[in-house]
Amino acid sequence: MNNSIPGKVVVITGASSGAGRCTALELARNGACVVLASRNEQALRQVADECRDLGAEALVVPTDVTDYAAMQQLAVTSFAWKSRIDVWFNNAGVLAAGPFEQTPWAIHEKVISTNLLGYMRGAYAVLPYFKQQKTGTLINNISIGGYVPVPFGEAYSASKFALRGFFEALKGELTGWPRIHVVDLFPPFLDTPGILHAGNYTGKVLKPAPPVYDPMIVANAVKASILRPMPVRYPGGAAAILFRLGHSLAPETMMKLTGLLMKGYFKVARTAADTDGNLFSTVHYAMGVRQNSPARIRPGASRILNIAAAAAVTGLTVLFLRKQLRHPGK
Repeated sequence: MNNSIPGKVVVITGASSGAGRCTALELARNGACVVLASRNEQALRQVADECRDLGAEALVVPTDVTDYAAMQQLAVTSFAWKSRIDVWFNNAGVLAAGPFEQTPWAIHEKVISTNLLGYMRGAYAVLPYFKQQKTGTLINNISIGGYVPVPFGEAYSASKFALRGFFEALKGELTGWPRIHVVDLFPPFLDTPGILHAGNYTGKVLKPAPPVYDPMIVANAVKASILRPMPVRYPGGAAAILFRLGHSLAPETMMKLTGLLMKGYFKVARTAADTDGNLFSTVHYAMGVRQNSPARIRPGASRILNIAAAAAVTGLTVLFLRKQLRHPGK
């Protein structure tokens, strides 16, 4: 495998905003040939122009990841463009929040169809090309939500936990294909417009939970995964690892803590009308890379947070070991 970025054909779903747009621009800056996919053709064309201004080739393919035929066509069109697909970045995703039984059932189904089945459709579409080429890298932006439950976002959590299991199984199946790589990314919360596009049935304004990271950490992780594929990466460093370890060592505590934090926020948050956001159709607002949250942690500026996270991990480990010593076997 040619572990370099210039000339690589990279398919990016959810490329119209947020981490997808950020990644497209960063890969274009590094000489990749980018295939831009999402439902919002107008926004995609703007991203394509920005990529071309950076000297890269860009192809726009309007695609709904919940449409099996459209995902198959995305792979066909991408391969026909340059006679290969080097990298496929599963990134398109949606969010919906609200009390489970008060959120319309169609919303839950749409979240699963987009976040879980959309990634599966992507893998299903591109794997035949990877096997034909005997090489390729499938990168999945799962998020730390694959380990940490999100109360009032049960369908979101179901999709993210399921993605982790699906891709672990797929990696096992592909052990006979040493040049086909599957890389799962588990970044912490990102400062993207995604939360402004969310379905919202909480009655309150939604805001990202701190610490909130610049989406550039995902773009950097995608670049690193192209250059040096590995099964799992944790963009954001210690913060993402802390969330994972916290859930592994004290899952009940993490579950209760996230619930209390959400309920506490809803008590003080401003009111908002119910909306299905961008779940059933694309939107035409806030299509940039960032939401510009004042709490955003920029790349390279998180050393203190990483030290604090490492200390927290140590504390959790000590508490876990004490519990085991006091109650062995539990």
